[in-house]
Amino acid sequence: MGATPCSANVLTDRLLRSWVRCRRRAWLDRYGDGEQRLWTAHRTLQLDDQQRNFVALLPRKPGRGLDACSQGAAGVVGLRLKGLGPAGQSLEAHPPLLQRVEGRSRWGAFAYRPVLARQGRRLTREHRLTLALVGRLLETLQEAPVVEGLAVAGAGRGLHIERVPLTGGLQRQLADALAKLAGDLALSEPPPLVADRRKCKLCSWRGVCDAVAAAEGHLSEVSGIGHRRRQMLQELGVLGLRDLAAVDPGDLGSRLQRFGEQHGEVAHQLVAQARVQRDGSCERLDPSPALPELVNAPGVLLYDIESDPDARDDFLHGFVWLGRRPDGSWDLQGAKYHPFLVLYEHGEASGWQRLQRMLKSYPDWPVMHYGETESLNLLRMAQRQGAEETELTALRLRLIDVHDRVRRYWRLPLNSYGLKSVASWLHFRWHQVGVDGAQALLWWRQWRGSGPRDRGCSHSLRWIFEYNHDDCLATWAVAAWLLKQDQMLKQDESLKQDG
Repeated sequence: MGATPCSANVLTDRLLRSWVRCRRRAWLDRYGDGEQRLWTAHRTLQLDDQQRNFVALLPRKPGRGLDACSQGAAGVVGLRLKGLGPAGQSLEAHPPLLQRVEGRSRWGAFAYRPVLARQGRRLTREHRLTLALVGRLLETLQEAPVVEGLAVAGAGRGLHIERVPLTGGLQRQLADALAKLAGDLALSEPPPLVADRRKCKLCSWRGVCDAVAAAEGHLSEVSGIGHRRRQMLQELGVLGLRDLAAVDPGDLGSRLQRFGEQHGEVAHQLVAQARVQRDGSCERLDPSPALPELVNAPGVLLYDIESDPDARDDFLHGFVWLGRRPDGSWDLQGAKYHPFLVLYEHGEASGWQRLQRMLKSYPDWPVMHYGETESLNLLRMAQRQGAEETELTALRLRLIDVHDRVRRYWRLPLNSYGLKSVASWLHFRWHQVGVDGAQALLWWRQWRGSGPRDRGCSHSLRWIFEYNHDDCLATWAVAAWLLKQDQMLKQDESLKQDG
């Protein structure tokens, strides 16, 4: 991979957004091999959210292009803005929306300001710099100052509008960012991997960077190491996975205590994790059974939720009913999947009553899930619906977090203990290749439409069910592995006693 430096390349708002997130991403956007990019639903979700926010903001459909500006349309889309940066760089931006405001411009007694839709709960540097860039170019086009932009969010929960001043210090920040962006794009090789790679799963270049991280033995590949801890280790001369696996954990713990006692306490775990990843081995942490609740259970309920986090909506509660055969083995072939849709128009109370009836139909069956989301959200729903404390206590006792059991009982040669990572390592395969929670959410929004009379294609709902079903079965694949390891340990102990 390489590139010929070219200072004449145009700097765009898209490149600026990528650069704020990750310097390497911006370089790859310009010079990377497009065939190595992975499709991600995240960008499509952003566009869907943007559309909903803009519809809530504007009284009517926006106009398009310069003609709409000259006619004084309340909103304008489809413009390409061009101009020069503070250091003479060629700039270009494609604002998602311009909104008419009071003022005076080349078109008459009105002007425009840029608008963007944001996701998340707060305005970020990416949002501010993008608005500043668009505002700078818009000033030139309309021959009038642009003193502020708008950031809108949350059309599904009541539109939140935030005014963003675009003058003063923000313009200096923009000038600095554009200079650094130009410098990075002039490099013949991409900038180094980011220190904290947890957000890389949202990036279309994640496959390229994952390969580099694995080849380099990047410290971020070690489960449990984020940005701050990586900096600490590097200050101590521990530069990669193999370096960490080779150090004495006691010595490392003593040296890490200079950053705080809590960091010294995790040195043993970090070194041990690096060693199993280096060696491709597993390490048992606790000899007791990992899932004792299943020894006498007549069956289990495998549970997985699909959610729309921006709307705070757990729209699907999926269960797989897995019972035992007469000989005590688990009847995976006879397992049945049952999805519970909880729709706005039906109300949460109705959804809770349905879930409650199902749970009461299998009172002695543990409820197994992967990660804390399912248990937290189900218990919160029960509390909101007035469940008595005895019922909440019984539900807590039934809920088994398989992710927690894996972490407590085993150290695995993986850089992540997430469901996708662990189940894939155990050779479980999802029927839908490359699908994740973001894709399921996109399907949901496409099916849900604007209400009961505007439902989308039923195929989208079927695809969500299939993905959720597979997540339940993946949870069982991990649980079954834990049970198998317990059985093997028991057999080994019996052989030792017989010997």
